[in-house]
Amino acid sequence: MIPIIPAARLQANQDAASSGLKNPPPLSLYIHIPWCVRKCPYCDFNSHELKTEIPQSQYVDALIADLEQATPKIWGRKIHSIFFGGGTPSLFSAESIDRILSHVRALTPLEYDAEITLEANPGTVDIAHFKGYQDAGVNRLSLGIQSFNQQHLQALGRIHDREQALQAIDLAMQTFTRINLDVMYALPNQTIDEALLDAEIACQLAPSHLSFYHLTLEPNTAFHRTPPPLPDDDTSAEMQMKIEELLAQHGYQHYETSAFCKPGQQARHNLNYWTFGDYLGIGAGAHSKLSYHDKITRETRPKHPKQYIQQALAGDAPEQIWAIERPDMGFEFMMNALRLTGGFDPQLYQQRTGMPWESISTRISEASKRGFLEVSPSLVRPTQLGQRFLNDLLTIFLD
Repeated sequence: MIPIIPAARLQANQDAASSGLKNPPPLSLYIHIPWCVRKCPYCDFNSHELKTEIPQSQYVDALIADLEQATPKIWGRKIHSIFFGGGTPSLFSAESIDRILSHVRALTPLEYDAEITLEANPGTVDIAHFKGYQDAGVNRLSLGIQSFNQQHLQALGRIHDREQALQAIDLAMQTFTRINLDVMYALPNQTIDEALLDAEIACQLAPSHLSFYHLTLEPNTAFHRTPPPLPDDDTSAEMQMKIEELLAQHGYQHYETSAFCKPGQQARHNLNYWTFGDYLGIGAGAHSKLSYHDKITRETRPKHPKQYIQQALAGDAPEQIWAIERPDMGFEFMMNALRLTGGFDPQLYQQRTGMPWESISTRISEASKRGFLEVSPSLVRPTQLGQRFLNDLLTIFLD
């Protein structure tokens, strides 16, 4: 059920962002598929290990119902990217993905060249899957590789092995021109040479996009409860530096904290997040950020698939709806924009938040004095120090 907000708080929320939001930002659609074959010990996403057969048709019904309920909130706005995330979206058939996308096209104005990405696990796909997803409209694939080292794959609880990873990449490249590979480093007992070998193999395969993530021990994960032996901070920092150097040598542009791409191949969906664009999230546990002329709101859906299906089919998909309060706006914006290694134009802050630059200028100055930011009238960019200590940089914008 949507919580009832007291009138006084509602008025405060309506004042959260000033009326400077003259034009809404670009809009993306996120679709969450919450099931996976096996829960990885490092994963803190809303994913549920398969214990019985997936209620695939019923879940698609719920997604469509959710989208129908949300359509009035985004009426007339074009969707410029779609992302199927999980869990493991590649557990769903091409027919289910096609049915979802057909309803998206029927209910919303989808840009003709919209980026449509689907996450896939190398252990759950084959050439027929890829061709079916492409026929449904998917034009970008993101493969969760994590490592090419068999021992590290086992330590991470992955259901695929090295050969399956290489085969999945080969098959994907026969079908899609835009491919992302997710790779992790600072893994249990991983050496610098092993991390660099993973990076070298990824570069030799030459996908259009690479994401390199530092393994972190997130709360409510098996790794957090029973921590494995990880490289120390100095070793993992050296891994990061050498991986970035290697990727640059292979022509990959480092445009976001963990994202690297061939020229012109940035992830448009994720770039919309990082520039504080809007996104509608449907599916179990999905989040949304939607801008209106007088406020910016966030929404969440129920995390458990069964509860989500029940509520969505009953016409009550959102679990919580709230507005971003004015004092939090600077942090919310910077939490995304400061991940961009190339920085952003200060005008973007006012365009996306409706608030004047002066509302955060004192904090910008403090971050600059501490060596975290380079600041000019047309650009705010994190320094190498700011990139490395991003969390310390962001705390400056916290109240």
